[in-house]
Order: sequence, then C-alpha cells, then structure tokens
Amino acid sequence: MRVRQAIVMLAAMAPLVLAGCSGSGGNAVTAAPTGAAVDNRPVKAGGTLVVALSEDADALDPTTANTFVGREVFASMCQKLYDIDADLKLVPQLAAGQPEVGADGKTVTIKLRSGVLFNDGAPLDAASVKKSLDRHRTKPGSARKSDLSAVTDVAVVDPGTVRLTLSRPFAPLTAQLADRAGMIMSPAALDSEGDNFGAHPVCVGPFSFVSRTSGSEIVVQKSDKYYDRDKVKLDKIIYRIITDPNVRAANLRSGDIQVAERVATSDVPSLQSDPKLKVLAGGGLGFQTITINLSNVTGVDKAPGTVGTPLAQSPQLREAFELSLDRDAINKVVFNGLYKPDCSPLPASSQFRQTDLSCPKPDLAKAKQLVAGSGVKTPVPVTMLVTANATSQRLGEVIQGMAKEAGFDVKVQPTEFVTSLNQARDGKFDAILVGWSGRIDPDGNINGQITTGGSNNYGGLHDPVIDDAVKQAASTTDVAKRRDLYTAAINQELQQRGVIYLYHERYFLGTAGTIAGIRYYADGIPRFTTAGYAA
Repeated sequence: MRVRQAIVMLAAMAPLVLAGCSGSGGNAVTAAPTGAAVDNRPVKAGGTLVVALSEDADALDPTTANTFVGREVFASMCQKLYDIDADLKLVPQLAAGQPEVGADGKTVTIKLRSGVLFNDGAPLDAASVKKSLDRHRTKPGSARKSDLSAVTDVAVVDPGTVRLTLSRPFAPLTAQLADRAGMIMSPAALDSEGDNFGAHPVCVGPFSFVSRTSGSEIVVQKSDKYYDRDKVKLDKIIYRIITDPNVRAANLRSGDIQVAERVATSDVPSLQSDPKLKVLAGGGLGFQTITINLSNVTGVDKAPGTVGTPLAQSPQLREAFELSLDRDAINKVVFNGLYKPDCSPLPASSQFRQTDLSCPKPDLAKAKQLVAGSGVKTPVPVTMLVTANATSQRLGEVIQGMAKEAGFDVKVQPTEFVTSLNQARDGKFDAILVGWSGRIDPDGNINGQITTGGSNNYGGLHDPVIDDAVKQAASTTDVAKRRDLYTAAINQELQQRGVIYLYHERYFLGTAGTIAGIRYYADGIPRFTTAGYAA
C-alpha cells in the first residue's frame, strides 16, 4: 500500500477513535483556536506538586532563554511588568497600571507596584527595572533584542517610575513586556552571577529557585518575600523532565506526578475517561513550522551567506515540498484531529489576520512536476532536525512519507531539544521541525521569526518587503492598517517558503483530580500561584 493511501486511511479512522472515548460527563475535548481553563475549587495549604515537563529548559535567564518549557518555569518564579488574563487582556503584574504613552508615541511611562521584594529580599524599584531592561536590550546574545528593538533609553524618573524612550511608536511594547522582555531580575544577583545568572536566578515571584539537575528536574519553593504570598498554598514545585509522552501519561495515572504538561493528543481520550484524572485544555496561539535554512551560515545574528542545499537554492523545490504535504491528514493522523491546520503564524481568532487567506492544498502531481523541472537529481536530499520525542518523530516520519512520493528523500534526525535550537541558531541544519508558543500581539509571532536578523530567524530569511511591513505595522495602533501590513508580510513569506507553517497547537494539561486552583490560558502556560491540593 502506498504511503499516502495509508496516511489517508489512518486519517479517516482517527475521528472514530475519538468518538468512542469521552471524558467525565461524556464530553470529549474538541479542537478550538484558543482556550482557557480556570479551576476555582478551594485548595488547602501545604504539599509538593510534581509537574512533568516534556523537554528540558535552556538557561533560566530571561535575557537569553528561548524555550517554551523555560517560560513555564519562569511563570512560577520570575514575574513581569505585565501579564495576560483568561481573556487574553494585558493586565499589570509588577507594574501598578497600564503604561502612559506620550502624544508622539515615543515615550512610555510605567509606574511600579509598591512594597515588592525580590526573592533575595531586595526591593523592586525603578533602578532595578532599568538594569534588567537595559540588559535585555544590550547584552551580547540576548534573545530579547528584537522584542525591545524600538527602545533607545530607559530612565529612572523616581524610585517608583521608569520612562522608556522609543525610536518610533511601537504598538506591541506592552505585549512584549508581558513576556520575558518584561521579567525583572534581582540587581544583586545580576552583579554577583553575571553571565551565570541562569544557574542561580533570582526574581520576584510566588516561588524562588532552589536547585536544578540538568536533564532531570528543577525545584522551586514558596517564597516568604512574595507580595501576595497569602494566595500561595503549595510549599514546593518539582518540575521533572519526562520527554516521552507515554511515560508522562503513565506516571500521571500511577500518581508519581500530579501534573503532565502538553499531554499527547493520543492520550487525551483515555486520560479523560479516568475518573481520578482531569484534562484541561489551553493554548491555540502557538504554531508548528518546517523552517528551511536559506542563508544562515554562521549564526542568526551574522550576515547571510550561501547555503548549498537544494531547498535553499530553489524556491521551486520549496514549493514542491509544501505541495507534497497534507496538513489535514497530518492533523488527523498525528494529533487525532485536535489541532488546527493552517499556513499562517496568526490564529483564526486574531483580529490582525486576513480574512481571505487560502492555504495551498496538497497537489502531488504539481509537486512532482516542479521537482522534475528543477533539474535536481532525485531523490532530493533533505535532512530535517526534529526533537527527540515520540510525537515529533512521528510527525517527522509522516512528513517523510508524504514528501517521498514527490521525489524528496527526507532524513529525520532526532536531536535533543535545546541542542537542536543551538544548531539551528548556529546555521548547522538543512531544515528543522520547530514550533513557536505564540503571542497575543502579531509582532511577537513574526518579528523575531522572519525579519532580517530576528533572534529566532533560524533560516536567515531576509526580505525588505517583509522587514518594512513588519516595522510599519508595529508603528501604528490602527487595527486595520496593522492587519493590511501583516497580511503583506505573511503573503510575501508564503511566496518565499522559508518557513512552512503546518498547524496551530492546542495544549492539554493532565492533572490529578486532587489538584485544584490551576490557571491554564491560551498561551499554554500553566500558572500554579493559586494551585494546590483540593480542600
């Protein structure tokens, strides 16, 4: 049986499997563009929560960190100037209120929450905020430079107020400050640890860092310095690294862990049917891509060079590669139909997304014609990095099988997650299966990924049409204008095909039924500040 026929048959069977498995109350989890789950059951004080992470985090340094699992750990110990709520609205966290923007859009004044202490006991003030923001903007190797690229100066107005000066109006600023670019670090820890801050991070948060065993676990404990510590019930959280989704699910069933993040979609029905467990649905902002190395020879922050692979040299082959892929079948076969197939970095719920976007349909005949017309000897070699876990490898193998029929020889290369990101950043790859956890402002899903010199522009895509459109879009608050500009940028990228978007993810958090108080929003980051064992 041919590969594509087998895939189509599996795709047809997947909905039947889901239909036969429902959760508590008989309601199966279904796909949706965005979501939020809030568990408001009362909790009692005390106890340790063991949370299984699907990957190991990179350095726990907000300035240099890039991993999604790192963001999950930061949510417990490194607060930001702003955050999002269950409705995806930006709300103050360490800031005392919304920013005050000057008439010309080039000055932003932020007042700080009073009475706040870092977890080492030092007070949060304007000087400490300036120190962190300046580090994010200027440190060599910072992954936050593009987030704060419009900021030219951070000034202390008074102990409780900072003022940011911008080179241009920058509409996404508050959203950027609701992520790692807005995390404020202890100035004393920055001075004492320097580049080693990630090994001993100190911030403001409900929990403080205790220890880390690389590849095994990260431990945080309740902070007695936290300004809202009465709301914190847990004594300790242990983030345990369990990369195999089957093992995460098994450990959740056995009670060895109480929370499993990013449960595999294949495990969702069975976990839902277990009366001792719960499955919370969140996410929807994130997306998965196949990123192709077009010109990254020595690093994302270096000048573009010549990559000698067939995909890098031929837009015709990149089109053929995309046309060989069936996004709907991928979703059904690999993810039980719970994701949202798409060719855009913006989810359907985004007010900035073009309404008439039409994704290319799989066209094997045309793909074969393009491969034949390219003049490249078949099969065309493609080495694709994938994260070394069961789900990513399965996804890679499905892509491998689809592309094979068009004349591509895809070698799936499983690689430890952080190692794969480092290889991508250094330009040591042909193609990489890599995701992005998503942001509420479109700039966060586009600027760092596909503009020239972007910190996550692994493939070295450089196109002035994209660069200009993204820059202009960030300089206006007019929704219609921003939508038109992002549409122009995305359509240009879709022609380049340096990044082939596959789908928007939906995240599933498996929990013991005894755990309550978790906040799980559309950003897919579980928040444990108010979590604990049900009273």
